[in-house]
Amino acid sequence: MRHVGPIKICGPVLQESISVPLATYETPLWPSVGRGARVSTLTDGIRCTLIDERMTRSILLEADNATEALLALQSIQSRRDDMQAVVASSSRFAKLIDMHSQVVANLIYLRLEFTTGDASGHNMVTNAADTLFPWLLEQYPQLRYSSISANYCSDKKATAVNGILGRGKYVVAEITIPRALCERRLKTTPEKVVDLNIKKNLIGTMVAGGLRSANAHYANMLLAFYLATGQDAANIIEGSQGIVHAEVRDGDLYFSCTLPNLIMGTVGNGKGIDFVEENLRLLGCKEQREPGANARRLAAICAATVLCGELSLLAAQTNPGELMEAHIKLER
Repeated sequence: MRHVGPIKICGPVLQESISVPLATYETPLWPSVGRGARVSTLTDGIRCTLIDERMTRSILLEADNATEALLALQSIQSRRDDMQAVVASSSRFAKLIDMHSQVVANLIYLRLEFTTGDASGHNMVTNAADTLFPWLLEQYPQLRYSSISANYCSDKKATAVNGILGRGKYVVAEITIPRALCERRLKTTPEKVVDLNIKKNLIGTMVAGGLRSANAHYANMLLAFYLATGQDAANIIEGSQGIVHAEVRDGDLYFSCTLPNLIMGTVGNGKGIDFVEENLRLLGCKEQREPGANARRLAAICAATVLCGELSLLAAQTNPGELMEAHIKLER
């Protein structure tokens, strides 16, 4: 583990320069993210915008047939306030904010969506769903229990539903890099980065059959950041689904990373380890703030970190031999 940066971050969530801890066996990741971080300090910074936040658990109910399933579902969807009252009996922080559903034959896939304060919320939403189940079965005796998790959540799997409906923190990170800075620090041009993003991240991922992904290596930065800050590392599966977008604007490079499924928290399982607590403190994510504010701050820092690594790698890959030369120099 090393600290990289500082990264200059701006936007509604936070505005400051901050160094980030990254735990990885891929040693070139530190200087690569560091190069992106250095570029950020020479610009107005990386703007991080939180679009949405929610944590989900889908439950599976059974009826005798599709007609009964539909009638029960229509009633359930009209009783969100009643369901929240049940949830509140088991949690101070879980808030039911929405529901989505699919009926397949006689099966009801009910996707429950919550805010969970500063926790990532895996256990919180499962506990909320577990509390709701007896109430649902009492209110709707024509339904039967099938599973507490129905894969429509969708936890630690690459699916379309998370990007479409949201799971975790949805963050967009953006930066504008002057042409001269792009050429001097990244050894490339805005046009080359835009062209490679189209041909590699967009077309290449489409050819490969990627699912709601168009990026070079989100997972590298996410895993390193998750391990250093006590997150459930398996969530990089859905976390690494995201889109890089780049444009040439008045000769400069506009570069952005959209991360719709950042699942992370600043309290809960994994956070009690000494080095994790120290890292979260250094990131300013252990302050006395309104519930959820520390986790939102952490997600913004994570998104900025991903942008730094993504920008550096794409720039390197516009130049023949640069990527392998760096790995040989730093790893062999």
